[in-house]
Amino acid sequence: MAQVVATKSIHGSLLSPGSTGSLQERAERLKASSFATSKAFGLENEKKRSSKKGNGVARRSRPMAAVTRSVRLEPEVVPVSPEDAPKRAERFMELQQFGDTSAGVWPKPAVKRKTKIVCTIGPSTNTREMIWKLAEAGMNVARMNMSHGDHASHQKVIDLVKEYNAQSKDNVIAIMIDTKGPEVRSGDLPQPIMLANGQEFTFTIRRGVGTADCVSVNYDDFVNDVEVNDMILVDGGMMSLLVKSKTEDSVKCEVVDGGELKSRRHLNVRGKSATLPSITDKDWDDIKFGVDNKVDFYAVSFVKDAQVVHELKNYLKSCGADIHVIVKIESADSIPNLHSIITASDGAMVARGDLGAELPIEEVPLLQEEIIRLCRSMGKAVIVATNMLESMIVHPTPTRAEVSDIAIAVREGADAVMLSGETAHGKFPLKAVKVMHTVSLRTEATLSRGPMPVDLGQAFKNHMSEMFAYHATMMSNTLGTSIVVFTRSGFMAVLLSHYRPSGTIFAFTNEKRIQQRLAAYQGVCPIYLEFSDDAEETFADALKLLKDQGMVKEGEEVALVQSGKQPIWRFQSTHNIQVREV
Repeated sequence: MAQVVATKSIHGSLLSPGSTGSLQERAERLKASSFATSKAFGLENEKKRSSKKGNGVARRSRPMAAVTRSVRLEPEVVPVSPEDAPKRAERFMELQQFGDTSAGVWPKPAVKRKTKIVCTIGPSTNTREMIWKLAEAGMNVARMNMSHGDHASHQKVIDLVKEYNAQSKDNVIAIMIDTKGPEVRSGDLPQPIMLANGQEFTFTIRRGVGTADCVSVNYDDFVNDVEVNDMILVDGGMMSLLVKSKTEDSVKCEVVDGGELKSRRHLNVRGKSATLPSITDKDWDDIKFGVDNKVDFYAVSFVKDAQVVHELKNYLKSCGADIHVIVKIESADSIPNLHSIITASDGAMVARGDLGAELPIEEVPLLQEEIIRLCRSMGKAVIVATNMLESMIVHPTPTRAEVSDIAIAVREGADAVMLSGETAHGKFPLKAVKVMHTVSLRTEATLSRGPMPVDLGQAFKNHMSEMFAYHATMMSNTLGTSIVVFTRSGFMAVLLSHYRPSGTIFAFTNEKRIQQRLAAYQGVCPIYLEFSDDAEETFADALKLLKDQGMVKEGEEVALVQSGKQPIWRFQSTHNIQVREV
């Protein structure tokens, strides 16, 4: 979640200015943070602290207009400078400690990391013990893939996640249902078939066919959708077959890249999408199941246009369901309609598996960057998914390319990164989460942010709250403070998240549903708190809770934001930012 606990942050103290410079300079800085050197630095820093005791300046709460930054003398909050090298070394050692592989080394992972982790729950992780361990290791969103399992198995997982949320004091897990969508699959086979390069093989729309040279397809318009010279991909490209001819009910192919064909394999046609509805009858049953269980997010598969999103949102509104819609960008048809699809949704998922099957694979990284940029500019959440740690399904360590893949998604600004088979049926689900946690955390530490927030475009200039979110972010970045916000709808916390302040966004809400949903947004640490009728009493309760949980320290400053679409303890026309001392 957020890696900054007030001003003693990994971001601020380790690498604010220090992540720039030549490779040689960076290497020298890393050498300086070896254990022996940092121990020496720690002793020197302790001497400095002792010599400066008693020089702290007490502060009173003050509004934004009256803020004048005077020199702070406490070492903990002085902006990073060359003389702070000892602290940078100490913080780097703290960062290295997160590499520990025991299950419970992060009792409060949400306070350390900004980029969120989505874990798919499956046979490897659908027990109470594993869900607890995943949460401790860093899971922020539990995803149920409706392509597998039944409602009874998913109900068990939802109940376990809700049980965890009810007993956890400082962490919460959001729940996501991922619809199956209009998948085209091959039929059942009595046993796997080995397809050799150059061999002829046939797909047919006749039911129940499963021989050594022909298999059924579950889609009646398959013959009409493909043309001669089209390339059919099995499981996203693990095998490929070239269409040579077709009849009324069959498509005859030549195997280009062979392999073992098993039952119910996923089929794509390169550059084309099936002419199926994005939401199938099974999907509607699964959506109703999600409404009954009050899940937080739907991830809708194979969205081709905005009409699908509007249809689903209208249905949810008719049910009185407050569930956000994440569109999965994974079909060729969705790319021309990308802007309207994302506008209609609450966020997007870059589903790179099918996207890379329907489009040339060299386009996928460019599309990933573009989708992230578009979501950021429109104030929408964005998740990067598929194959992020694929090798860890069977191996205990990732490939170096996979590590880079996570780092790139974090640097590009994704709200969350996702694990699929790695946690659903992999051999090392906890290690996969820990790798994603440590890589995200380490990458975030290298992101240098100036005091000015990024310009997110016209979408963020339509409401007074946008201006206050912008200036609260600037204040947080300049003064090195965390941000405290009180919200009933989640609107202001999400808005602040999109500006990516360097400090933690502590989002207090008196709605459990909102607390769960906010767990998916970058940099937000959602906390449940009963609001008093008296604003000052609630502020005092919130700051006391943060201090008691070790999220801020006494004497630290926080930026307190009162803004948003639903006024709490203020007039509709009144917005303000204060800096308060804990």
